[in-house]
Amino acid sequence: MDPFLFTDTSSIFILNSRGPLSSMHALDVMWVSFYSIGLLMLSLFLITAIRKWVGNVFLSAILKFVAYAMFALGSFLMVLVIATWPA
Repeated sequence: MDPFLFTDTSSIFILNSRGPLSSMHALDVMWVSFYSIGLLMLSLFLITAIRKWVGNVFLSAILKFVAYAMFALGSFLMVLVIATWPA
């Protein structure tokens, strides 16, 4: 008896993928990876600009916190994308 006889084709593709983003379509996972790359690059440019142009310590600390939060979110999303890589 064929195990895929009574299932539709969408469940076959979901069974073949793994990871935390496996319920998403592959192109949506691609966009998540682009967003994470953008967050990583934006945090890099923000930290560089803060070190070069911001002299106020309090403003610098707030902006650095925002940049490091963006870096952490981008890194977390990239780990999710890599964990969802097709088998």
